[in-house]
Amino acid sequence: ELRGEKNIKQRSLDLLDKVGLAERSHHYPVQLSGGEQQRVSLARAFSNKPAILFADEPTGNLDAETSEKIEKLMFELNTDAGTTLIIVTHDLELAQRTSRIIKIKGGTIISDEANAR
Repeated sequence: ELRGEKNIKQRSLDLLDKVGLAERSHHYPVQLSGGEQQRVSLARAFSNKPAILFADEPTGNLDAETSEKIEKLMFELNTDAGTTLIIVTHDLELAQRTSRIIKIKGGTIISDEANAR
């Protein structure tokens, strides 16, 4: 039992399965690739069912193919959990996948627009 949840182990395995890593659940972080570590991070982030999740450059250190997979998973988990997702990124393609884009320059908001996606 963790924080009043009795099925936390099963929930963890379900989230690892959702990110395609259930079979690697007994591996240590050093035994996982960078993309696999990112997917584990997503599963961990959503495991507590957060109302808001902050993602700072979630695909910044990944190759294009792995980035696309991580983005897809992030938005799927976001939809499934009903979590508000706040993404900080310089990746304009990733920003275009969101419902709202707030641009900040020098610590000042320079635009705040709904995005049609």
